[in-house]
Amino acid sequence: MTKIKAILGLLLAVVVAGAYAVTGSASPRSGELHVTKDCLGYNFGAGEHCTIQWSSLNAIASGMHVVYASAAGADGLDSDLVLDGPGNNDAFGHVTLDFQTLSGEVTFSGGTGRFSGFHARVDVTHVAGTLWRWDGTYSFTPPGHDR
Repeated sequence: MTKIKAILGLLLAVVVAGAYAVTGSASPRSGELHVTKDCLGYNFGAGEHCTIQWSSLNAIASGMHVVYASAAGADGLDSDLVLDGPGNNDAFGHVTLDFQTLSGEVTFSGGTGRFSGFHARVDVTHVAGTLWRWDGTYSFTPPGHDR
């Protein structure tokens, strides 16, 4: 009887440890992405930035900067960008924005740190004043498999 109790106890410990490992490491690898950013002070110049206000993805935190590599042209913006996170946590992307419709698209492909293997495609829309929205989808591929 003692042997059976020991085996059942060990089995229960393994099941609990396995369940904890699965839930503890579980994180969404893909889903919908919604972001609000404020572009107060952004004048569409190279090296300037907007600031993330809110995001549905924890990796994109409030206060992060979206830094644009190129200046806008007369009709719109066509620029590489960096979602600049703390430390070595940056996502690399590209934006196209039409000034006539105040809409466009951002695509992300890879990054560093928590953004390794990050991919996203979002539609850009103007909300009001200096506020803009990104709405689309994201996914993470294992590092080294994002080609």
